[in-house]
Amino acid sequence: MDEMDQDLLAALKRDGRASLSDLAALLGVSRATVRTRIDKMQARGDIAGFTVLTKADLAQAAVRGLMMLAISGPGAERVRRRLVGLIAVQAVHSTNGKWDLIVELGTETLEELDRVLFDIRRMEGVETSETSLLLTTQTGARRR
Repeated sequence: MDEMDQDLLAALKRDGRASLSDLAALLGVSRATVRTRIDKMQARGDIAGFTVLTKADLAQAAVRGLMMLAISGPGAERVRRRLVGLIAVQAVHSTNGKWDLIVELGTETLEELDRVLFDIRRMEGVETSETSLLLTTQTGARRR
C-alpha cells in the first residue's frame, strides 16, 4: 500500500459513505482512480468490508472490564471463536507473556458481568484468568 492508499483508507474510516467524487477531490485524483484503488484494496483484502456504526455501537457499557486468560494446550483458537460469539465480548486480543488472550467485556450490571466471567472460566481450555474492572477511560488524539 502506498501513501495514497493509506490516505484513502483514512478517509473511508472517517466516512465510509463518502462519495467517489468527494474522495477524489480530497485526494486530488480522478473518480476512476479512487474506484480502481478501492477495488484493488478489496481484492487484496486490505478492505474486508464496509459496515454501519449505530449510536448503540459507540455507547460504552455501564460496566467494563479486561479479562486476561491463560489457555491450556492448543485450544486458544477454539476459545477465541467461542468468546467472539458472546454478546458481552467487545474484543479479543492475542498477546504474549503470561496471558494468551485479553478479552474486553462490557455489560450493563455487575451481576451480568459476574455471570459472563463465570461462563468464560468454565470454557474448556481456560486454565486461569484475572479480571480488572475499567473505572475511567481517557483517550488520546486519533492518528491518521
